[in-house]
Amino acid sequence: MEVTVELLGIVKRFGSVLANDDVTIRFRRGQIHAVIGENGAGKSTLMNVLYGLHQPDSGEIQIYGSPVSIKDTHDAIALHIGMVHQHFMLSPSLTVLENIVLGQAPGCLGVVNRAAALRSVREVASRYGLDVALNARVRDLSVGAMQRVEILKALYRGAQILILDEPTAVLIPAEVEQLFDILRHLADQGCTVVFISHKLKEVLQVSDRISVMRGGRLEGEVETAATDEQELARLMVGRDVVFRVSKDATTPGRPILRVNGLAAEDNRRLPAIRGIDFEVREGEIVGIAGVEGNGQTELAEVLTGLRPTTGGSIFLREIDITRTSTRRRQRLGIGHIPEDRLAMGADLESTIAENLVLNRYNRPPLSRWGVLNMSAIRGFAGELVGRFNVVAPRVDAPIKELSGGNIQKAILARVLHDEPVLLIAAQPTRGVDVGAIEYIHREIIRLRDQGNGVLLISAELDEIIGLSDRILVMFEGAIAGEMADTEASEQALGLLMTGAAGALPAEAVQ
Repeated sequence: MEVTVELLGIVKRFGSVLANDDVTIRFRRGQIHAVIGENGAGKSTLMNVLYGLHQPDSGEIQIYGSPVSIKDTHDAIALHIGMVHQHFMLSPSLTVLENIVLGQAPGCLGVVNRAAALRSVREVASRYGLDVALNARVRDLSVGAMQRVEILKALYRGAQILILDEPTAVLIPAEVEQLFDILRHLADQGCTVVFISHKLKEVLQVSDRISVMRGGRLEGEVETAATDEQELARLMVGRDVVFRVSKDATTPGRPILRVNGLAAEDNRRLPAIRGIDFEVREGEIVGIAGVEGNGQTELAEVLTGLRPTTGGSIFLREIDITRTSTRRRQRLGIGHIPEDRLAMGADLESTIAENLVLNRYNRPPLSRWGVLNMSAIRGFAGELVGRFNVVAPRVDAPIKELSGGNIQKAILARVLHDEPVLLIAAQPTRGVDVGAIEYIHREIIRLRDQGNGVLLISAELDEIIGLSDRILVMFEGAIAGEMADTEASEQALGLLMTGAAGALPAEAVQ
């Protein structure tokens, strides 16, 4: 097949960090080429070089055999390169249509021809099966719908070389299959698709060829049909990885968390949680499955004190915490891994060390009499960075310099170090690599095995099934059903997630 893109000997440094070390990769027309690697392996940096967001320190880029200079994203778009980023590049206050045509709208003398724009976008959306409400405000969309908008925006701008950075991180299984159909259709039409992902099953399912990066270098390149998860994991992390979650049977003890008739509203003041009841007991992992936007986000926020209730009660052990502050809940033993690491999990303008002590900076030995002990803070941060394998140049670097996955690991380090009595983990492995997922799963199971409780909210059904002892499914703010881990399957959970409880045998739903 014709080579469309050649990245030849690319070197990119950020200070003392060598992010790309003499990387050469070729992408071909009509292929889906996956680029995989651990967090901080350099794959996103390499794609940002191709898209003009970073300038290489050395090396060359060729498009269709000719050297090109891609100084910015305008150059990339002019070369028919499009990129869908891991973290959305959308304006929340604008409509879907306005986001898609921004800077590329049809019109004359600065006046946008809205009717022509609408026709053009609808044609592209219809061609690729991307169903989005074009007149909706982006701020009102689900995360999955925002992802589709990003893809549609790139296709509208004429992308023939399409880079997708962790595109399935926020999608449910049905949406993933829909995306894969779109990508295969694009490849069949002659597009070059570059697919960056941590999800090896998905990479094996959708790609034609796979390049593996480790430590900024190209570790290997294989035909997808000739490899498997174990080989890819070894290339990524340099050792064998355990994919199957191993946990012993448990006998749950007394309730740690009791939720009775809980109700809450979303940001539009519409009902988001509708009078739900459940418990999390000692030595138990309770999974919450559901299509995103069915109340899971609001549930985590209500339980952690970030959102008020409109009804019902919350008890931690025998303490009524319904109207207790977030800090008080933390002191009582609630740990929270938020689903949005950038908006809620980290202060991007602060250092890695400062982020790692956000929940304990006012305690000795990190501070005394209101004065921070920076030496102790740096030492504590260094310990956590090492324990959780956070790839970082130094602990006093701004956390925004880390990859998304390494920011996630820093948040996990901060929360899990406190050994919470109740861990509320929302999308804990979103955007992290297989080695980190293995470690995070072990830590969650360790908490459960020592008698703590875990409420696991995840869009990954294999994660929910593999880790949970009991599974609750949320649909339109209510509990649609409950299953033991031994009864659960992706098919059964998927039916409950769409409100189709009547399609299941009676014994399958408690």
